[in-house]
Amino acid sequence: MDLPRIGFIGPGKIGEPMIERLLAAGHPTSVYARRPEVRERLAELGAQTPLTIEAVADTDFVIACVFDDTQLLAVAPEIIDRMPEGSVFVSHTTGSPSTLRRLERAGQRRSVSVVEAPFSGTPAIIRRGELTVLLAGDATSVDRAADVIAAYASRIHRTGTLGTALSAKLINNALFAACTQLTLSALRSAEKLGIGEATLLDVLADASGGTTAARYIATSGEDSDAYAERITHYLAKDLAAARSAAEDLGVDIDNLLAATRLGPMHLCTEPTPTSADVR
Repeated sequence: MDLPRIGFIGPGKIGEPMIERLLAAGHPTSVYARRPEVRERLAELGAQTPLTIEAVADTDFVIACVFDDTQLLAVAPEIIDRMPEGSVFVSHTTGSPSTLRRLERAGQRRSVSVVEAPFSGTPAIIRRGELTVLLAGDATSVDRAADVIAAYASRIHRTGTLGTALSAKLINNALFAACTQLTLSALRSAEKLGIGEATLLDVLADASGGTTAARYIATSGEDSDAYAERITHYLAKDLAAARSAAEDLGVDIDNLLAATRLGPMHLCTEPTPTSADVR
């Protein structure tokens, strides 16, 4: 039985190990990559590497793993418009549910299904095939997407209709940001008490105060300051998306967002002033 053909957009630090796993599973995979060294590396693994992004559209599935809504909307509508009837567009981007609904409307004109697939994990986890992915959309398309994503994900959660997976992921990200802030604060308090970072993180690995946030810091290979500096950009983006999604849906998550400010990272969770707000 022939495996589904995959088109892939966004072969970055997260996307590239996904592609590696898809190829290892035998999926014919076409990848658009701007950088020649990435195209060369993936071609050596067996991927097709067309020079135009439109060329990945003529496949059974197109998987997009780009940074944010802006990047997604820059490429997805045109790709969806070129995809064959009955195909599935899968988005791994952590953005706004309203963006996915916009893509869903574009897909309906072409009989192309849209599945949202935000994830939780790292490149190392992907290479082990153990990524956690949340899937939402119509049930048949979600089941089809799950069969493909199983090449790199061992924990797949179906959350319901389109929009629910991103909502769940954004709440998760806000909670992770809050836990990270508190863990970083705890590490600074421990240092003042004469307890080294590595020692406290080792204790937290087995104690009740340990969290995934603490585990990520411990396994990063960085000290807490370097780790915080590296992830601030990503957490700030996710928190802005969480606030925007909550406002779109009319849901109050102010208490959760307030908790994300309780630490050394500068994570702005207040609305960005518009010209009308400036006096």
